[in-house]
Amino acid sequence: MKRFACKTCGNEVYFDNQACLSCGNGLAYDPNAFDMVSLAGPTPPLVCANAGAAGCNWIVTDPAPETFCTACRHNRTVPDISSEENRELWAAIELAKRQLFYSLMRWNLPMPTKEEDPANGLAFDFLADTVKEDGTTEPVMTGHAEGLITLNIAEGDDAEREQRRTSMGEPYRTLVGHMRHEVGHYYWDRLVRDSDRIDEFRALFGDEREDYGAALKRHYESGPPADWMQAHVSTYATAHAWEDWAETWAHWIHMIDGLETAWSYGITCDPRAGGTMTFGNMFQFDPYAAPGAQEVVDAWVPLTIAINSVNRSLGQPDLYPFVLSTPVMEKLGFIHSLIAAYRG
Repeated sequence: MKRFACKTCGNEVYFDNQACLSCGNGLAYDPNAFDMVSLAGPTPPLVCANAGAAGCNWIVTDPAPETFCTACRHNRTVPDISSEENRELWAAIELAKRQLFYSLMRWNLPMPTKEEDPANGLAFDFLADTVKEDGTTEPVMTGHAEGLITLNIAEGDDAEREQRRTSMGEPYRTLVGHMRHEVGHYYWDRLVRDSDRIDEFRALFGDEREDYGAALKRHYESGPPADWMQAHVSTYATAHAWEDWAETWAHWIHMIDGLETAWSYGITCDPRAGGTMTFGNMFQFDPYAAPGAQEVVDAWVPLTIAINSVNRSLGQPDLYPFVLSTPVMEKLGFIHSLIAAYRG
């Protein structure tokens, strides 16, 4: 993520700010310029219609009568906002979705709405569990199907998400992680499924034609293989080729966006033991336009070692509890090459 500054006073502001905390000037994010803009002046930009209900701070870049921003136009179903709890959960989810769209737009990946492209469009349903007449609860399952991403709004609650993270043994269960994972399924359909690289995909990730339901049943009953770290980025990635792809896709976005944040703050660290963390030019490329996956890994690994060491010094668990094995790096390289080829 880039750094942002108030256009009036120059104070540092953040991606979700609707106003500068220093001078009070109203702010909004322009997704086409990847920058904050001021809401002051004789002709201020139009802010997304979800600004009040969901805290969206993006401007509308499409011509009238469009009233929603690029990210919110993809919503098919939103929660009942008569509930204050629902509004808070939805706002948290929308922020994670805007972080996702930041990355998709930085890469200029295809993301038509279902209205623009019914067959290949991208849409979101944000739903709550329902209590049936007999008192039982019908849960909403997070997932993807034919371009429609469904997310249980309970994931917007930190305590609920932590409980699920612990019960499911997931060390990195976050809202933005959910968004990046589920949209990975969408881009498998768009970039891999009907491409001439499907055999290469199968050689790296496995054969997606394996029965998906049976594979998940096996995973939840038996767990991952003992040596899962040798070829996968997470335990869930071992369940099926599609999940391996989605987990690796999400991880690639984690790495790229994390590196851009470090890059924008001028943070670098010497990969050698005994080296130093300094502030300066970390590497000679924009992570979103990285020349290759290896360059990203070479910049990423020493940064994560430094971050984990800081966390340990504060008595916290590692922020980045992952191992990038050679097979995982080959998968990351495959994803990088697909994105680079699409961008041209």
